[in-house]
Amino acid sequence: MSRTTYRSDSKIRTVAAVAVFCALAYVACVVFHFRASFLTFDLKDAVMTVGAMLFGPAWGFAMVLVVALIEMVTVSTTGLYGFVMNVLASASFVCTASFIYTRRRTMKGALVGTLCAVAAMTAVMMLANLVITPFYIGATAADVAKMIPTLLLPFNLTKAVFNAALVFILYKPISAALRRAGFASVTVLGTDTAAHKPEKTRGLGLTIVIAALVAAAALVFFFLVLHGSVSFG
Repeated sequence: MSRTTYRSDSKIRTVAAVAVFCALAYVACVVFHFRASFLTFDLKDAVMTVGAMLFGPAWGFAMVLVVALIEMVTVSTTGLYGFVMNVLASASFVCTASFIYTRRRTMKGALVGTLCAVAAMTAVMMLANLVITPFYIGATAADVAKMIPTLLLPFNLTKAVFNAALVFILYKPISAALRRAGFASVTVLGTDTAAHKPEKTRGLGLTIVIAALVAAAALVFFFLVLHGSVSFG
């Protein structure tokens, strides 16, 4: 097989895999809906982040745009406002996490990437809520600012932490499935250089357990403190 043919085949497989991630992310945003007041979130950011960690932040941004557009024209009731807010929130999270991780494919790189993604998305959404939300809910910027400590900040922080934890839970099974299907050659999160060592496998298992506990704690906070709710379908 010539180098040109190999590159073309690799590009096709990447596009196919990214399309699968877009479909999974769309399903996630349709099936699960977490709501607190007028704010909602779903699981799509975690799915797209896994894809972006495998294929890079540029593909991650492409996924964000495609999924947000499809969501806007199919199931969203917030129109252009929802599209803009979705793109800002998802892009700041997905691209930040994947940009850092793709430059250091280790567990530490993944942890730093997701922590930075949590901070980036929370900061971006605070600014976006101050600038855009007043037009959506018919309030002043001062009124929206009053909601920051009691609703907007804890909501966006909880959303980001929950999705960050899901990334660690989902990465191993999704990347392994894609690898077996021939779509991805990237090895399992945090084991890129020493996947054969038993301690690495145990460390990954412990990371997944901790991530599950963090996700559960985020949901407890969401339901008990923010009085959130969840719906399916």
